[in-house]
Amino acid sequence: MYPDLHDRVIESLSSISPPILPKWDFHPEDTDAGTKQDYDTRIMGDFTCPNKACKKHGWGSKKIAIVIREYPGRWYNAVVYGQRCKSCDTLGIIRLDEQSYVERVVYRLKKWSGMKMGGEGFRRQKGPDHEHEFCEGCKAGRCSWGNDMD
Repeated sequence: MYPDLHDRVIESLSSISPPILPKWDFHPEDTDAGTKQDYDTRIMGDFTCPNKACKKHGWGSKKIAIVIREYPGRWYNAVVYGQRCKSCDTLGIIRLDEQSYVERVVYRLKKWSGMKMGGEGFRRQKGPDHEHEFCEGCKAGRCSWGNDMD
């Protein structure tokens, strides 16, 4: 989870006219217990392989699984799932695209606040196939691309 990005989420929500009130707070516990609802989506970022013996140093991804949860009392959190290195199967170290994270969370909180929103605007783009076997979100059943599995 990325509680350090909560201020950017709130700043983005505050720029809406009229602002969404009451404001949202970040729920610090990584738990499904007590959620009102949740939503699986994706963000972008880069991964580094921490295995010094591995020849693959890193990779980028536009298909990083994330689940955004709403809790009673206008609390939320977002869990970002990792990916494993294709070469050595070690869990990569993520450097997420903070803008994509903030945009996805803000969009979902707006919807949950009752704002009329157009289509999500985050269309699937052509690119390499999603490699389910390396996606921790797929393994947890939380990847929006996991629904594409044959």
